Amino acid sequence: MTEQTHRYDVVVVGGGVAGLSAAVSAAENGARVALLERSPEAETGGNTRYTEAFLRMKSLDEVADGFEDALVDDFMGHPDPSIVNDAALPPRRQGALYRATHTVDPDYVAVLAENAPPTLRWMSGHGVRFDFMPTPFLTRSTTRMAPVGGGLAIVETMGKAARGLGVEFHFATTARRLAFSDRGVTGVFAHTPAGPAVFEGAVVLASGGYQGNFELMARYHGDKALTCRPVAKGGNYNKGEGLEMALALGAATAGNFALFHAEPIDPRSGEPEAAIFCFPYGILVNKEGRRFADEARGTVDAWYERTTRAIQAQTDGIAWVILDQQGLAVPNLMAGVRTDIPPVTAPTIGELARLLGLPVAAVEETVMSYNAACPGSDGFDHSAPDGLATTGLDVRKSNWSRPIEEGPFAAYPIMAANVFSFGGLKTTSAAEVVDRDGRPMTGLYAAGELTGLYYSNYTGSTSVLRGATFGRIAGANAAARAAAGV
Repeated sequence: MTEQTHRYDVVVVGGGVAGLSAAVSAAENGARVALLERSPEAETGGNTRYTEAFLRMKSLDEVADGFEDALVDDFMGHPDPSIVNDAALPPRRQGALYRATHTVDPDYVAVLAENAPPTLRWMSGHGVRFDFMPTPFLTRSTTRMAPVGGGLAIVETMGKAARGLGVEFHFATTARRLAFSDRGVTGVFAHTPAGPAVFEGAVVLASGGYQGNFELMARYHGDKALTCRPVAKGGNYNKGEGLEMALALGAATAGNFALFHAEPIDPRSGEPEAAIFCFPYGILVNKEGRRFADEARGTVDAWYERTTRAIQAQTDGIAWVILDQQGLAVPNLMAGVRTDIPPVTAPTIGELARLLGLPVAAVEETVMSYNAACPGSDGFDHSAPDGLATTGLDVRKSNWSRPIEEGPFAAYPIMAANVFSFGGLKTTSAAEVVDRDGRPMTGLYAAGELTGLYYSNYTGSTSVLRGATFGRIAGANAAARAAAGV
């Protein structure tokens, strides 16, 4: 079948927050823009469509306190100081090894912090409304805003803005490989409902991670791939072609390919982000009926990911949070329970264990030992870490430790869901994809969850923010390249 050729100035791959921001930005800067989206129109938006889209902001004009430090201070292993010391040099003096190195780029983070507020103001100008919306976190370590209507409002509002600017959407269209010449990247080869096609133009990759591709998940995460799934339906469209296309041309990477952003969800539920954040007020037990992690090391928003990873490390990647009536009575507890499936309940711990299919004697002994290790309840404060810690247990609980003794008892199962993959493409602060020799790849830009940034722990409420910010930057720079005729 003969390939159709479509000529544009800018071709954006992906219709989530990063792709839509890139498309609108490029069109505003005078470019003729195509947006390629694998999903049908009714499901467009990838992860963005289903997320609440919290943003690590103090106000629309200021990022949250400690924003840059939280990203730059993420543990990245032990990189060679003779290479990363170049971070302190002006860009023109930085060596090629540093420009391609697998670490956080402080300049990238600084540009994110500087450009996030004007990006949100820009989105506001297109009709997206932001406010301080309720979060599922009973204890919080930072300030957050969100779009009114969540990520779906971003998809609908920025999609409308893109159409109004003349962006042409191609749904059920999957980019497969990059076209390139001695001028650099010149477009993408794609599969469309009408057959194969070439879309010519500078390319912005914004197609998300690879959490919807089980082969890539197994390649990078081994047996952990079996015990997680995308956190929402949109993640199943993220098959990793953007990553594979760029790697095939020698792109450099950033972020930790051994980890993904893990969220604790109810495996029984098909709801998007069916999160269970209430475990600090109960205990977690595995299939052996034993506790295995400190359920309450600090504020839940800062610690839930690491606790979720501990859950995934258990037999079959699953655990249960057990709550008694005291725990269930914590004010606003159900704000942190996003599943649509009710808990398993029973009048006694033994009967609860039986209903869960857990070893009854082991669960009873675990609860008894935990109860005996709890301090007095004086000073209990559900709204902040209160220091009420257990004593004498091999697995300590650091806060909110109260006996599990007031029936009836309730339990929710919890598994790790993959929100997005940490490993991705390395980009400059201008959203240019970098090759393994530290050079920007001419004509190729990337933004959003396809790009690597996180290493040991997700800096909460920054993913949508960086997708919008660097999507806008990528679109403007791709349009400028087209306008210059290069």
